[in-house]
Amino acid sequence: MLYPKIISLVPSITLLLFDLGLENSIIGRTKFCIHPKEKVKQIPTIGGTKNIDIEKIKALQPTIIFATKEENEKVQIIELKKIFNVVIFDVKNLDDNYNMIAKIGKLTSTEIKATEIIEQTKLNFEHLKNINSPSLSLYLIWRKPYMTIGKDTFIHAMLETIGLKNMFAHQTRYPIIQNLQTSYFAKCELVLLSSEPYPFTQNHINEIQEQFPNAKILLVDGEYFSWYGSKMMNAPKYFNELIKTIEQQSV
Repeated sequence: MLYPKIISLVPSITLLLFDLGLENSIIGRTKFCIHPKEKVKQIPTIGGTKNIDIEKIKALQPTIIFATKEENEKVQIIELKKIFNVVIFDVKNLDDNYNMIAKIGKLTSTEIKATEIIEQTKLNFEHLKNINSPSLSLYLIWRKPYMTIGKDTFIHAMLETIGLKNMFAHQTRYPIIQNLQTSYFAKCELVLLSSEPYPFTQNHINEIQEQFPNAKILLVDGEYFSWYGSKMMNAPKYFNELIKTIEQQSV
């Protein structure tokens, strides 16, 4: 059965729905659902991922709503579940990602396309290179205060997949870093500054380099580390280029 009225509360799922050929079935999205850039502009917004406009959703009367534990607020999802069919995913690694794609494919009668996306993603990850010298890495997602990622996040799984060692693998969720100038960070070899949710720039590299004089510091495209779904099809190509850059700077 094809659901004709779908609302996505997750940017990466919105992109996946387009890639599944469901463009005409999407009736609502969050303001952070920005891909595919031109097509997504035609779809009404229903607030942000964590401040959903429930009244707008009621007016749209969706047949199904897609959400995730990571992106959306539990209280709001509970409220929506009282009225609508809400499907919630918890994606922490590539296997979870494949299961999510398969389930959405089944729920929207796009199983064939969903299977193609899964198989192509798996094939592309088979061509992912192994980094020659794994670095002890700090992945920053926020500034003032600095925030990083723990072991139970999709970003952590991506770091492991490309062979990097997360400095905060002993913690969960998104630890706040009170002080970068401690002995613990002296062993940091690589700092990755994500493009989202905080938009780090070259100016921040210069700022952080002062605190990590011996570490390599790179800007990275956060979407390839956190946008599970069909975005992962192109992640291995990006990761291979990133690995190449890291290794060149190590020479």
